[in-house]
Amino acid sequence: MRGDAGLAFDYVVVGAGLAGLVAALELAGAGRVALIAKAPPEASNSAHAQGGIAAAIGEDDAPALHAADTEAAGAGLCDEAAVAALVADAPDAIRWLGAHGVHFDHDSSGRPRLGLEAAHSRPRIVHAEGDASGRAVVRALWERVQRAPEIRVLLPYRAGALLVNDHGDGCGVYAVRVTADFTTAASEALVVRARRAVIVACGGAGALYARTTNPPGATGDGIALAWRAGAPVRNMEFVQFHPTVWLRPDGTMFLISEAVRGAGAVLIDEHGLRLPIPHPLGELAPRDVVARAVYAAWQQGHQVFLDAREVRDFARRFPSIWAQLKQAGLDPARQPLPVAPAAHFVMGGVAADLSGQTAIPHLLAIGETACTGVHGGNRLASNSLLECVVGARRAAMAAAALDPVSGPGAADIAQAQDRSLQPLPAEVRRALGSLLWESAGVVREADRLKAAEAQLEAWAEKFPGAGEIDVALLIIRCALARRESRGAHWRADAPQRDAALDGMATEVWPGADASFVPVAARPRFQVATRA
Repeated sequence: MRGDAGLAFDYVVVGAGLAGLVAALELAGAGRVALIAKAPPEASNSAHAQGGIAAAIGEDDAPALHAADTEAAGAGLCDEAAVAALVADAPDAIRWLGAHGVHFDHDSSGRPRLGLEAAHSRPRIVHAEGDASGRAVVRALWERVQRAPEIRVLLPYRAGALLVNDHGDGCGVYAVRVTADFTTAASEALVVRARRAVIVACGGAGALYARTTNPPGATGDGIALAWRAGAPVRNMEFVQFHPTVWLRPDGTMFLISEAVRGAGAVLIDEHGLRLPIPHPLGELAPRDVVARAVYAAWQQGHQVFLDAREVRDFARRFPSIWAQLKQAGLDPARQPLPVAPAAHFVMGGVAADLSGQTAIPHLLAIGETACTGVHGGNRLASNSLLECVVGARRAAMAAAALDPVSGPGAADIAQAQDRSLQPLPAEVRRALGSLLWESAGVVREADRLKAAEAQLEAWAEKFPGAGEIDVALLIIRCALARRESRGAHWRADAPQRDAALDGMATEVWPGADASFVPVAARPRFQVATRA
């Protein structure tokens, strides 16, 4: 279906991870909802999350302590108001999930079993099904979505472009049907009209890297969609690398949850010596510190292992990890596990407030697609699923309060088709992954970043429809602009933190260079620039 024919809904949600599912369910009572996704929920980053959801619900805990830990991990770049709202909403987010069919783990006395993860001062991680929290949460909500008569699921469709009317309002999505490997069939396209709001919840961009914990679909589609429609992005240089990722025999990577270190596992080298980690919390230091320590050991020719031999009841506490290791013939009770860092989470994204509102009216961005200021320069463990729930619920409330907008005209649809995302050839996609890992990986420096920028610009001219190149360029250009080391962004040629950049986010508008704005500065609403 092409041209100005198509489907009309009150709200269009793009993405079927946790943020998208929550938004769709919350909006179902306010009108008709289209949920567009290129892959089912079980293929999302949310479903792959082993860690749980952070919430200050313990007797010795409080939202203020959760906020302090979040801001300490964020390396001076968190929006304090956004963090305060996130942690205040956390207990209610857990209750909301429970009311929607999520069964969290409890101890023998019936109280929630709370785990400890890196950089948390209290055990506050709520789990479901042990180390399969994301899968359990997503499964429960997906069942509800499928039963909701107000929600229509359009699967498998990749959002190729956002529709923006002549007033600059987000008013729909141009979507193209995709195959299992996300290549498109251009003859199967839909124009999906949104009368009130489009909510982009496509997840992050970690799968752009050659070494990653992310599923293949996490290629930054939502960031590229909003960017091409005229929205600014922020803090794209801040990519979190998980320090303990096991390389399977088939070459794929499998995350060994931080909760394993919280349960007592330690990092050692091939000689059995503890890895030197320059932080008083050791293995439970913020992820950027631990990832750099592992990376440095690798650079020095060492092997690195996660030694979990002292962790009691490993199989019961971490059943999913246990099953994966057992299948490969590994027993964590008897042998250390080989690990390495890999791209895991993008703190940057489309500039938005905690309700998802962006610089384009009626276009909202939530979850890992958005940069709301809650993560700063380094996400605190298990705040990501929390942000998905809190942000999606707030976004649904904001969207439901919006007035209707006029639909796209034929010219608007034609322009969207012209800027629609197109897949990269497989060989270029692989080369891009290696380029990002080598230039914008755990440690960066200017010469490699500039060389990568030149290569990406050459590819951009040859493949103008590739959103993956857009996102990779945003990461590189923000990394070049931030001439300091802070949080997950580490420049070997600028290893110190620049106090002048405390509280300052990188911001990039289409057609402009990266600049710095206060992290609390809300996105400036303006008529979208048609890219």
